[in-house]
Amino acid sequence: MEPASNITRLLRAWHSGDPDAMDELMPLVYEQLRALASRYMHQEHAGHTLSPTALVHEAYLKLLSAETPWEDRVHFMAIAAITMRRILVDHARSSLRVKRGSGAERVSLDDVILLQRPRSIDFLALDEAISRLSLQDARKAKLIELSYFGGLNCEEAAAAMEISSATVNRDLKLAKAWLRQELSVLTSAQKAQSRMNGG
Repeated sequence: MEPASNITRLLRAWHSGDPDAMDELMPLVYEQLRALASRYMHQEHAGHTLSPTALVHEAYLKLLSAETPWEDRVHFMAIAAITMRRILVDHARSSLRVKRGSGAERVSLDDVILLQRPRSIDFLALDEAISRLSLQDARKAKLIELSYFGGLNCEEAAAAMEISSATVNRDLKLAKAWLRQELSVLTSAQKAQSRMNGG
């Protein structure tokens, strides 16, 4: 793997307008982006219309047009992760509109919420829950994005947020507990709505 300093140098050159920097950068970060996309898609159903490669390419196009002053590799991966999350949420909403309520795309949360057993939940419910958490505690919501969506470890998330690792661990524990409860409420509400609609 290329040194993080080389990635940081290329990110800054890209932001400064060097047209060749992105061509040099993408081969260095592509595998990391592909691994991140694969993680998102790991437990998606076989008929999912968005592949990890397509997710990476769509995120790449959005990142190309971003006016972000890149700080380093961790910052880039965090923004890439959030970009992928938005793409998947948009994709789930689009699929839901097409299916007229027959179900949204699903994503595994077993390593985020630390449920007793792995299961899938509604991706739109997850997005709604994280949005609600953000209104109550933006830092905790950001840490969920960085650790789950960004795949950052504790030290990387701490560096990205400029807080201690102990604070990251404490905040993630509280955020996961809050999300577990919120998702339980949202899932119950969805089931009740489905019964009312005769589903």
